[in-house]
Amino acid sequence: MEVPEALLLLAAGLAAGMVNAVAGGGSLITFPAMIAVGLPPIAANVSNSMAVCPGYLASVLGSRADLPDRRWLLRLVPGTVLGTAAGCALLLSTPARAFELVVPFLVLGATAVLAFQEQLRRLVRQQDGGSSGPLRPGLAGNGTAVRSPARQTVGLHAMIVVGAVYGGYFGAALGVMLVAGLALVLDETLTRVSAIKNLLSAVVGLTTIVAFAAFGPVNWTAVAVVAPATIVGGYAGARLVRRLPPEVLRTVIVVFGTAIGLLLLYRAWT
Repeated sequence: MEVPEALLLLAAGLAAGMVNAVAGGGSLITFPAMIAVGLPPIAANVSNSMAVCPGYLASVLGSRADLPDRRWLLRLVPGTVLGTAAGCALLLSTPARAFELVVPFLVLGATAVLAFQEQLRRLVRQQDGGSSGPLRPGLAGNGTAVRSPARQTVGLHAMIVVGAVYGGYFGAALGVMLVAGLALVLDETLTRVSAIKNLLSAVVGLTTIVAFAAFGPVNWTAVAVVAPATIVGGYAGARLVRRLPPEVLRTVIVVFGTAIGLLLLYRAWT
């Protein structure tokens, strides 16, 4: 790999780590960069998924103060692992073109869910009879899980599995989709939702490492350049999230998610 190519991947990794911590979608920086240095699309996708994982881990470290009760979080891990494994299997066994055509609409839909989160919550509250109690599987003030109807718990886990399948298959804008879904089903601040998103993204990333290291066409040189850069960028981005007011963070995520969706739409249909 030439020096200019390595510098391009290094810069892309730094930027992607910060973007993943703040809003998600950093893979839309590193994936095109890997294509630009000559990697085939599937190899670029696989290598990119492995390279950005350390950035997810750094984001968890940077946002650990905002994570809820550990026992509650552990309940989310099995579905995340299984969903990611299924997504990895799909990537390695089916053509990517069909999913590429659907991805833009998934990203734009997830961003819209986040943008209209409060309106959707009011709608669901009205359908639930106007209850003033905890609307969804949220967290109490002491960080423990709040009891909720079984169907709401099932909805939370279903959303996580779907997001994990997406993360295992393609992964770009995974953070946007997770934040949108979690913000809808959890009665929590967006800062804490972002911290949970970081943890789930890290679980997705670790699972893809195991799957792709065993079965995927990994370009280890590209991974070695990008991965350390995502660590630095991910930690810095997670620290930035804690300093942003919730509405500013929401606006950043919505704007970035919309831009990601439109970019994917343009790339898929041109």
